[in-house]
Amino acid sequence: QPPPKMPKIVSRSAVSSSTEAAPTESSTAALKVWYCLCGEFLLVIDKDLTKLPRRKTDGAIIVRSKDSPQGKAALFKLNTTETGPVLIKREKGYERQWRHNCTRCSLLVAYQTTPHPVKSAPYLYIAWGAMTVMQGNKAPPEAWEGEEEVHRALEARDEMQT
Repeated sequence: QPPPKMPKIVSRSAVSSSTEAAPTESSTAALKVWYCLCGEFLLVIDKDLTKLPRRKTDGAIIVRSKDSPQGKAALFKLNTTETGPVLIKREKGYERQWRHNCTRCSLLVAYQTTPHPVKSAPYLYIAWGAMTVMQGNKAPPEAWEGEEEVHRALEARDEMQT
């Protein structure tokens, strides 16, 4: 028995391009990809996170989620699990955070101060040291900030217990 005949595909489409046309904003945007410390894809964004402003309260990176008179919103896609609100004690009271955790390891990677979804808040705050541009379990140096103090405190505690 002969094999079945494949359908014949006919196309009359034309592809048009020009080297003289001015590049569009989207064609020149350099997207940056960020990963969790466990290697899971978390964020693609049109901004360099290292050049964005920081919160004074916790050092989190501030990503503008909505256009405002102060500036345009960043273009980004966040791949996280959204969790309910958590109440955080701050110097001048309390702050409610709706958190974004890694889908693989549940590490806190970002939060916002209004209910989900992600772009409903004016800002998204990226936890300092929670993301890296290196995929494959390579933590950025800032992920280890304060590590020496923790070890010293643990050693001091152990000495007091013996």
